[in-house]
Amino acid sequence: MIERALRVATVNQHNRRSGANPNRPGFNRGMTSLPPLVKPPRRTRRDPTGGDAAREWRELVDQPPMYPRISIEANVEIPMSDGVTIRTYVCRPADESGRPIDAPFPTVVNITPYNKRIIKAVDSILTAPILGPTLRKLSADVDFSGTRFEGITEITRVIAGGAADLLTINRHLVRSGYVQLIADARGTGASTGVWDILHEREQLDSLEIIEWARTQPWSNGRLGMAGISYSAINALQAAGHRPAGLDAIFAVEGSENILRELFATGGIPSGFIPMWMATVNAFKWLPTLPPGRAGIDWLRARLSSPATSLGELARGYVTGDDYRLYDGTFFDAVGPLVERIDVPTFLYGCWHDVFAGAGPNLYRRLRLRSGRKQLLMGDGYHANPGIGFGQDGFPPRLDVLERAWFDRWLRDIPNGVDTYGPVTVRRQGSGWVSMTTYPAPYTRQRRLFLSATPSGSADHARHDGSLIDAPEYSPAMPIDIRPGLRSIFSRDTTQTFAGLPAVFGGPFTYDARFPERDALTFSTPPVPTRTVISGGMNLRLNTVAHAHETLWVVWLCDVSPDGSSRQISDGALLASRRAVDEVHSEYAADGEFLAARQLLTRAALLPVVPEVPTILEIPLFATDAVLEPGHRLRIDILAGAPPRYLPTLRDLARTRLARQTVLIDREQPSFLTLRATGSLGAPVVSPDLPELDLPELDLPEPDDTTTEVSL
Repeated sequence: MIERALRVATVNQHNRRSGANPNRPGFNRGMTSLPPLVKPPRRTRRDPTGGDAAREWRELVDQPPMYPRISIEANVEIPMSDGVTIRTYVCRPADESGRPIDAPFPTVVNITPYNKRIIKAVDSILTAPILGPTLRKLSADVDFSGTRFEGITEITRVIAGGAADLLTINRHLVRSGYVQLIADARGTGASTGVWDILHEREQLDSLEIIEWARTQPWSNGRLGMAGISYSAINALQAAGHRPAGLDAIFAVEGSENILRELFATGGIPSGFIPMWMATVNAFKWLPTLPPGRAGIDWLRARLSSPATSLGELARGYVTGDDYRLYDGTFFDAVGPLVERIDVPTFLYGCWHDVFAGAGPNLYRRLRLRSGRKQLLMGDGYHANPGIGFGQDGFPPRLDVLERAWFDRWLRDIPNGVDTYGPVTVRRQGSGWVSMTTYPAPYTRQRRLFLSATPSGSADHARHDGSLIDAPEYSPAMPIDIRPGLRSIFSRDTTQTFAGLPAVFGGPFTYDARFPERDALTFSTPPVPTRTVISGGMNLRLNTVAHAHETLWVVWLCDVSPDGSSRQISDGALLASRRAVDEVHSEYAADGEFLAARQLLTRAALLPVVPEVPTILEIPLFATDAVLEPGHRLRIDILAGAPPRYLPTLRDLARTRLARQTVLIDREQPSFLTLRATGSLGAPVVSPDLPELDLPELDLPEPDDTTTEVSL
């Protein structure tokens, strides 16, 4: 039996490394019929809080550091190979007089487009006498949870969770014997050139910055990269190029596939993009003029591209011809080479980030052993990473984890951070859980069919249907829906604006009943037992268009006994972008899609023929959630959801804002495929053997490798 398990695991690893696609129908299908594997030896129970080791990491950060002060050298110039000048802050440990310590240290690099002067201003506020400590205390102590103002807490706790120290100058890290380098990306802040927006020239800048930093007298040649959002993507991109000296990265809210996560999910642009690009372009004009000739070069660069890409973006929203709306060479160059990353990589993400689903996808693509790769997923938004971290039952603060990570991999201190996790997630509707892999290895593939029969739980919706264990209704029963605007008041809007609308609570956070008035809803009966949902999902939808385009948005919701409906995942698709990439899609054991992946190229556009039934495969972003007994699982189907999904004017005109139809048909059923425990009233598609991770034979089981902390 052990030999058989080893053989299957070896084949799985060979397929991943060789690029073979074991997910496609018929590939090694016989392996799904193997008998159960031998139960592995019992393992130490995993603790999402980090246990005693995490307490030691926190004590190390909270105690007085090794050096009393830091020295900040502003606008240090790094010449790039094409003549552009990158300007940086170099932050070094210093003595009581503020003089930098004359010794080499490990170096942490952060590259930002948000103007390092703004970052320095935030640092000045957080370190100001009285004001700084007061803000930190209020962030830790003020908690409106359970009140009508609980959405405010979603934002205010970000400082106490340690994210502010990653965003700005991490003074404690520097005073503990690190050098921190904060660089303005080309065309932003004080750097010259034209903003290249994560493209090839900017990636080459990252490699040249790393090479410059590791040869400086204050560097011992061992470098890490860290940062949030754009800076995290910089780090992932650089690590994929394997530059000499880069030994570890700590990436918070990075992207795995920015086209599908954000730029054009299902072929539909996001309202976040114009807001974000306008912000970066505004920040680059803030007063950062160096003196003399350098200031003239800076101004000349700004005038050559005063609003980088905004004109192209505006034309693209009108005409639909922007190359960033289609997969192709631009996104091939921007996407990090994840499989090539060979340095220890810590990933933090959250279920409702603007880069939804990126964290799990990055983790699964990394070809690193457990421990050298870590995944931490919170239940938050882009602007509030680490909320609640450091409190009882939560993971350590982000600044604590960053320090422990770099101590382990840049200083070779055996502090046990490589035994944390390796997958630690906040289950929506529950608490924190640690696992050896993702999705949760004890979930099984299941299928739920859409039924027109009322569930009795959504009288407020356009249609109240059911999710059941077998298809029904033949001949087909049509259910119509029209576009609406109630989705403006939804968690999708909060996600689009990085979490800021959470302060308003209600439909912006934990109750979707108001926007569901524009939706077709399909709900399960109340679940009898605690049910875990984990991983990506796919909705197969039988539709009819009444114009030459249709826009479909899908929400997955957890419905409480009191009727409130909480969104836990979503997906979207333009019907003309429905062509599926069969090689890179994920399949269930019976050959149906578990997570379809659309091609999204210009060449893959398909006509939408009115009045002809059309099957759509709509993937939903990965999640991890718990349905408590008495709760229901619900699918909401909408004909649009602005501002999260903003079609181009050309696509919007092609929809004519006409009605759209879902067909409930036994011969061509619509169904949701997902991974879950419990029954959900759904048939099991496959018993799903957990994947082995040689050479450790890391076969997790829920009773002895997973610990959940309920809050």
